[in-house]
Parts: sequence; C-alpha cells; structure tokens
Amino acid sequence: MKTALVLGATGLIGKNLVNRLAADEGVEKVVAVTRRPVEYQSNKIVNQVVNFDELEQYSDVFIGDVLFSCLGTTAKQAGSVQKQRKVDFDYQYHAAKIAAENGVNHYILVSSSGANGKSISPYLKMKGELEDAVCVLPFKRISIVQPSLLIGERETFRLGESVASWILPILCKLPFLKRYRPISGDEVAKKMISISHTSANTKQIYRLDELFG
Repeated sequence: MKTALVLGATGLIGKNLVNRLAADEGVEKVVAVTRRPVEYQSNKIVNQVVNFDELEQYSDVFIGDVLFSCLGTTAKQAGSVQKQRKVDFDYQYHAAKIAAENGVNHYILVSSSGANGKSISPYLKMKGELEDAVCVLPFKRISIVQPSLLIGERETFRLGESVASWILPILCKLPFLKRYRPISGDEVAKKMISISHTSANTKQIYRLDELFG
C-alpha cells in the first residue's frame, strides 16, 4: 500500500489526481500539499498546508512512496515570467529535492509538450530546465509526462485556452495533427496513476498521444 504525495493538488490535474488516488485500493494515504486549507471527504486524504517560500521547514511533509508534481501557473496569473518561474520551477524543484533526500522512490512530473532547456520560448525553456534539474536528483525512478493543451474546469478562466479548446479538437482530426490533440486534466491524472502502478525504466518520458488510453 502506497503513500502518494500530490503537489499542485488544487489545480486542473491535481484535483483529479487526489480524487482518483483516494479511490485507488493500492493507495493507503494521499497527502495533498497546498498553500491554503482544503477540506476533503475521504479519510485517506491528508491536507498539508505549506509556505512554498520556506519548504525546507516542511521536510517531514514530503515522506512517502511517490510524488506527483503538477504545480503550475501562468505569467499573467503570477504577474510576470519571473514570478511564474518561481512557482513552475523553484517550488517544484525544491519539493522534488526534499522528497528525493527523504527517500521517496518515484517522482512523476507534469511538464509540457515541447519542453526544452534551450528553447527560445521562456515557458518551454523553463519546463525543459526543470526536467533537466530533477533528472539528476537521486530518485530510483523518474517519469515525465508532456501533455499538449490541457482542457477541463479550472478555478480561474483562461481565455486563450478556452478558445483553443474549441478550435484544436477540430484541427486535430487531421491525421498529421492528431497526436497534438487537447487532453483533459482527468485523462492525464489517470495516466499518471497508471504509470505509478507499473514497472518501467529508471527515467521515462511520456509524450502527447502516449498519454491517451
């Protein structure tokens, strides 16, 4: 029976992850790491409220078998690209480092399609740099998922994603674009849990159409 840690537990993927993990018979305890209190119905879910700017003080929170890291924001929500990086890179890397030092075996990261540490896109560069940084941490196993556009209900409205969620499913009916089709947060969560229950290579990246089904 596993103890699963979820970073970004209130986000589009995180909410679905927490609910699915709570219903999973192979999971004994779900630790939802958040910056504000959240009430849950399941007794299996433990809400741990932390100050992300002082994660070192919460080392004992990051003890378990698998860490699902799906924290993220946008430059618009954060206020700038630099502030977005603080959430998308700094917080996730520090949490991963603490978890690795605590002996967490498996790290599963939500990255992005096109992530590349040398990209000219600040967002894709940041995602690629995070992948590179966590891959040298001493986890026994690292799994990285790289979805395309995420669709589903968010706490905050994102106009660009809303428009794209209408247009892309139509465009992606074309055979050469099918692998780039949008994916729901719940589908990503389902795939992440499936990955956590299987044995695979020490490091593995799951791209685009590999996340469906």
